[in-house]
Amino acid sequence: MFRSLFGSTSEGEPNLLERLKQGISKTRSGFVSMLEDTIHGRKEIDADLLEELEYALITADVGVRTATEVLEGIRQQVDRHLVNDAEELKGLLKRALLDVLEAAERPTPLVTAPPAVVMVVGVNGAGKTTTIGKLAHRYKQEGRSVLLCAADTFRAAAIEQLEVWGQRTGIEVIRQNQGSDPSAVLFDALQAAKARKVDYVIVDTAGRLHNKAHLMGELEKMDRTVKKVIPEAPHEVLLVIDATTGQNGVEQARNFTQTSGVTGIVLTKLDGTAKGGVVVAIARELNLPIRYIGVGEKIDDLLPFEPEKFVESLFAEA
Repeated sequence: MFRSLFGSTSEGEPNLLERLKQGISKTRSGFVSMLEDTIHGRKEIDADLLEELEYALITADVGVRTATEVLEGIRQQVDRHLVNDAEELKGLLKRALLDVLEAAERPTPLVTAPPAVVMVVGVNGAGKTTTIGKLAHRYKQEGRSVLLCAADTFRAAAIEQLEVWGQRTGIEVIRQNQGSDPSAVLFDALQAAKARKVDYVIVDTAGRLHNKAHLMGELEKMDRTVKKVIPEAPHEVLLVIDATTGQNGVEQARNFTQTSGVTGIVLTKLDGTAKGGVVVAIARELNLPIRYIGVGEKIDDLLPFEPEKFVESLFAEA
């Protein structure tokens, strides 16, 4: 389902399963082959087999804690003789990973009156500006009007990069000069959106290192600015994480969550890593929903995240 902050959803993403299979092919090929090698020719489920399965999960970057919990649940079922055939383990793993992802799901906030404010945060290099452009494109495909706010006034060329996406998508960018107060730019964008009755405002923020306290304080100031204009905003705070950073992405998410009220994750560059299991680790460790995943460089390569489809694509045959 395509998530709309205005309560309407499309019937589904065309060919989502096939696009996911292609997008996470590196993770799938490594994980599935390791899984098949582990189970092949084995009938009994013993301690060695379960340890090998745990290793397969950790290799896919599901995370030690999550992998341990998943395997402990399977061990309990084996001990109670609820399962005794090695071939059944694949189904148990699928169910366990799906349970983790579904437990972190949250409904998309409902906006009763525009503009809906979506703040996008994350460290430099994660693909934040590209994600904003792709997200704006999705909103336009939904039939909604969009305004981009260039509140990353810290990094050189950040404003220009956002304007390139504005030109590419046909969306206006509200900006000031580099070095301007980000909260002032944000205030201007919100006032413009209200005056023009724009549906979505997507706010680009400086690509902060999560351990820089003064930059995190700037995010908090922006949050206060938003609430002065639209008390219930921001409606979504999306944290963009580069999937190729693996478990470091979990730590990034933890720090941002503590300071900027993250409501969902966008995981980029999944097509470029064999460690796509970090999707599961983030959901489990932080209890945050994955909203979108990036699986390529094209403008429509930002896909809505559906736990069932993701797990199905992970276990699909190559």
